Amino acid sequence: MIHLRNLRIDPAHLDRVVTCHFSLVTCPDIIFFVFVRNCFAIRTLRFAFREGFTLLELLIVIAIIAVLMVLVVPAFTNLSGGNDITTNAYTIKGILEQARTYAKANNTYSWVGFYEEDSSKTSTSPATSGNGRLVMSIVASKDGTTIYKSGTPGAIDPTKLIQVGRLMKVDNSHLPLLDVGTGTGDTFDTRPIPDWDVFNGYNDARFGELNAIAPNTAPNTNSQFPFQYPIGSPAPTGQYTFQKTLQFSPTGECRINSTYNVRRVVEIGLVQTHAGAIPVPISGSGTSAVVFNGNVVALQISGFASNVKIYRR
Repeated sequence: MIHLRNLRIDPAHLDRVVTCHFSLVTCPDIIFFVFVRNCFAIRTLRFAFREGFTLLELLIVIAIIAVLMVLVVPAFTNLSGGNDITTNAYTIKGILEQARTYAKANNTYSWVGFYEEDSSKTSTSPATSGNGRLVMSIVASKDGTTIYKSGTPGAIDPTKLIQVGRLMKVDNSHLPLLDVGTGTGDTFDTRPIPDWDVFNGYNDARFGELNAIAPNTAPNTNSQFPFQYPIGSPAPTGQYTFQKTLQFSPTGECRINSTYNVRRVVEIGLVQTHAGAIPVPISGSGTSAVVFNGNVVALQISGFASNVKIYRR
């Protein structure tokens, strides 16, 4: 049954309804003509008519959406940036672990090279140093020796090296020299302190500001035994020359630039960049103790066990 207030019309009898005339009435009153047998009754029902949104209401809604976008979008941007820097940190961690594993599994020496190039342009050959794109390469000795002769500086012979994995490029990343932790805990601010050197401070136990000059670059000196990319026999023209390196021995120990003493921990700082631009630090700009507001990572690898840990702020 169809109920219209107190009127009832049985749908089964609608075929007997006699059509009557009707008229249009301006809203909000709508005259509904209820057709009954012999047009006996016409009942007028008044319904509340819902009108559409006014222009003013639409403008208010648009203004509210605009305000919410201003508040919400930066939060999503920071979240995305945080995810990017974390992904990059785990990429570097994976490269270090791969180099160590290869050296131990093959009873040989391996090296990880660090190079930072200008991310505002595509990679060139030879490479263009700059900020914003970290380039890393793993190579290993073919014969299980260090290849080079101690006391005789020079590039490692590329014909005696084997490439381990592919060349890795980590975009939107810069290696800064972060202010060290307090060594009292297990958070970013309380992380272990790198070894101190009376002449070079902490910089001979970490990697950062690869293209700067001493004393604000780490390590303070370039390797006496750099290596190039690509390698092979005959020796190809090098695109990258890795002057800052980390060597892994067959027992898994790591040494900066092949010749440094084994450090308790070696630190690699990491900060997110945007189109090659480094965020402005809140303190320590241009020094070896830079402090950023957030979205930074410190990777630490123990010198003897070569275990890698990530500290994030």
